[in-house]
Amino acid sequence: MSTVVDAAVDEEGGERDPFAGDRIEVDESEFARVSPEVWFSKVGARLNEIVQSFTYGR
Repeated sequence: MSTVVDAAVDEEGGERDPFAGDRIEVDESEFARVSPEVWFSKVGARLNEIVQSFTYGR
């Protein structure tokens, strides 16, 4: 496990760019499809719609 300091400082003590080099990039639509947080927010919004329609009779 790394800390913020470990990620921002190289082994010789000098600063390094944490955004330089290779990185993993995920497309937004792909992220939304697999992210539990996004999935649960959609489920919560749909459940809220159902409860509101039941409560207010719309």
